[in-house]
Amino acid sequence: MQARDDARKIWLSGVDAVRADRLVHKTLRCEANILSLGEQACDLNAVNQIAVVGAGKGGASMASAIEDVLGPDLVKNKVVGWVNIPADCVRPLQKIHLHAARPAGVNEPTEEGVAGTEEILKILSSLKPSDLCLVLISGGGSALLPAPQSPITLADLLAVTRLLMRSGASINELNSVRKCLSRIKGGKLAQASQAGNLWSMIVSDVIDNPLDIIASGPTVPDHTSCRYAKEILERFDKNRDAVPKVVFEYLENDEWQAKPPPFPDNVYNVIIGDNQTALAAATVAAKQLGYQVLSLGSDNDKKAVVEGQDLAECCLKIRGQNNRAAPGTCILSGGESVVALTDHPGKGGRNQHLVLSALNRLWADGMQKITLLSGGTDGEDGPTDAAGAWADADILEAARKQGLQPEDYLRQCNSYAFFDPLGALIRTGPTHTNVMDLRVAIIEP
Repeated sequence: MQARDDARKIWLSGVDAVRADRLVHKTLRCEANILSLGEQACDLNAVNQIAVVGAGKGGASMASAIEDVLGPDLVKNKVVGWVNIPADCVRPLQKIHLHAARPAGVNEPTEEGVAGTEEILKILSSLKPSDLCLVLISGGGSALLPAPQSPITLADLLAVTRLLMRSGASINELNSVRKCLSRIKGGKLAQASQAGNLWSMIVSDVIDNPLDIIASGPTVPDHTSCRYAKEILERFDKNRDAVPKVVFEYLENDEWQAKPPPFPDNVYNVIIGDNQTALAAATVAAKQLGYQVLSLGSDNDKKAVVEGQDLAECCLKIRGQNNRAAPGTCILSGGESVVALTDHPGKGGRNQHLVLSALNRLWADGMQKITLLSGGTDGEDGPTDAAGAWADADILEAARKQGLQPEDYLRQCNSYAFFDPLGALIRTGPTHTNVMDLRVAIIEP
């Protein structure tokens, strides 16, 4: 039980370190009406209006922190804002409107998201050179900020999104396609702004923090070609029968491959938090609990079934050494694995799938002295109410007694149904941030 409690504490320490409001408070300062962010500073006495726009799972907390930093008077007199967020994150703020752009647990573009994005574009087009625009970007921003290019429709965009996600496409591949089909992604948000300066605060949910991929890079110059986007779609839709014909026609139209307009030189992008931030905090927490720490880094992006097997092998190797001081070793890793879904998948998410794969590998060897968990830092794992799952020797034994065979549930992509009756799901609700996934494994001496 102690290892189980410690693993959860370590995981929660990592998540807490990347709370979006905490990250904003650490990086944005307002003193004597001088607003500063990184290397940038702005005299708010010379600013007519402060527009706050954005999208993401951390959007509510980021917007709330913006209002805290600016203070009630500046917010009342100068702020206008609109941020697209999941429905279960909506709450009232002083001046920034938080818009429910999709239901909880449904990471897809919706009509509500399109309507909210149109409101953001209206705000951007109304700004003047005397205004400052603050853009809040966090994980999940791509789905929450849909604005399909004509003649592409929302239904077309949904078909593309579902195909790529079900097929196990990487986030880089998915967002490269999204940028080409959008009126706001791929730097177009920044190009739509008429403000004198635009500062973008970004919580990264992508390995290595590529600015043009996080939330599909709405404030970053885009160098993705329509030809490349078409190649990605053809790779996953070889017969061209899953993606609407209009999408391929659009990407093949030379008119849309013309040189884009110059990118504005008044844009400042800064990463305020990422998976490495969470991993570093988890490392500190594990060491404070007395564990030796083995970090596998933040760039783990293989298939979830492979990641789970690899983590299990690492645990077995350490368990076999038998020369550790109490309380043992803690393995930490971060990243974002992928799951290629079956034709008729069950219920689950990549973190649950990863833990189930690890448990399946350990099924014969047993999990004595091994505890592991994997969870999404956003509190969401696939279309479920869980952030992820955990397993130890007690869970393995309970699964055997209930006749649950992990291999069967892996094959069906039905990890939720395996872990739910065992009480082994991690449920946190929205964490108001997203820096991919965090995994913790403890091997006792």
